[in-house]
Amino acid sequence: MDELLSQAKTLRDDVQAAIERLDIHGLERQLTQLQAASRRADFWNDNQAAQDTMKEIAKLEARITPWRTLEVGVGDTLDLMEMGDESMRDELGQQLMQLSDTFQSLKDELKFNGPYDDYDAIISIHAGAGGTDAQGWTQMLLRMYVRWAERHDMKVVTVEESPGDEAGLKSVTIEIEGSFAYGKLKGEHGVHRLVRQSPFNSAASRETSFAKVEVMPKIDKPGELEIDDKDLKVDVYRSGGHGGQSVNTTDSAVRVTHLPTGIVVAIQNERSQLQNKETAMTILRSRLAQLQLEQHKDKVSELKGPDVANEFGSQIRNYVLHPYKQVKDLRTGYETSSPDLVLDGDLDDLINAYLEHSLA
Repeated sequence: MDELLSQAKTLRDDVQAAIERLDIHGLERQLTQLQAASRRADFWNDNQAAQDTMKEIAKLEARITPWRTLEVGVGDTLDLMEMGDESMRDELGQQLMQLSDTFQSLKDELKFNGPYDDYDAIISIHAGAGGTDAQGWTQMLLRMYVRWAERHDMKVVTVEESPGDEAGLKSVTIEIEGSFAYGKLKGEHGVHRLVRQSPFNSAASRETSFAKVEVMPKIDKPGELEIDDKDLKVDVYRSGGHGGQSVNTTDSAVRVTHLPTGIVVAIQNERSQLQNKETAMTILRSRLAQLQLEQHKDKVSELKGPDVANEFGSQIRNYVLHPYKQVKDLRTGYETSSPDLVLDGDLDDLINAYLEHSLA
């Protein structure tokens, strides 16, 4: 029993250290405040704000409850062991093993210590060098991230897409909603390079194409990132392409330019100008938040525009389908000879390798 008791005490200390590192106490204070607000008589007067609050309550409960449940379980098991009843040795040993397994699975949360890691994610993919092949590559990457999200029961919403000239996509923006979506996907931010036999020419020649993936935390509340109005240029223009007659004949499309960085966000998917502007501002705030993380700046006014080229020499990862098969991440060194699985959404090993690398 002494050995089991020692293991239980070690697990208790590890759990308590993790709870402190994750600031579960601080999260509980936030939860208490939001729950108090939700009980006010006028809470549902602003339906959208109320829904946002309830969503935040659910997210906090999902983070807090497993850790507190584990803490209680370890404490109860330790109390029983300290009673020294040898007849319960096997049962308590099995119980301790289950608690240890739970801790190992929850411990992955310790990797998500960034300021926005528990946010939903916005992903924008832009075709780079490679013409039609690059536009086809953009569509392949879109499918890869959608498939990954589906594997993890995450919700995907298409915000904007621009079809390619002959095939594929020139660009596309999606939102992925789920637990630690941004924290898990932030390592996908960068240029992705594909080498394959082109399906777009009769010679099926070996072609190299590029696409830039932007991964941003979804900042949909203006108060979370302040932008000075004088730094914005807002243009309204007539929507084009898909969307129906009313979309195509009204000045509902919105283009927002952040003058200090030169970042431009154009949205025309929604039917109303107001909806398009709100969506554009959400994406702009998200891009600026990502830029702040990259440039280690405290103020938006100090940011410089992004300058990553979408071509050879700037890639973070290579996907080779011909003459051999390989996916290699150039930052972590992780590689696999199963690109088909990766492109079908099996990204977890690449994601975990990046998270481990960033903690090193």
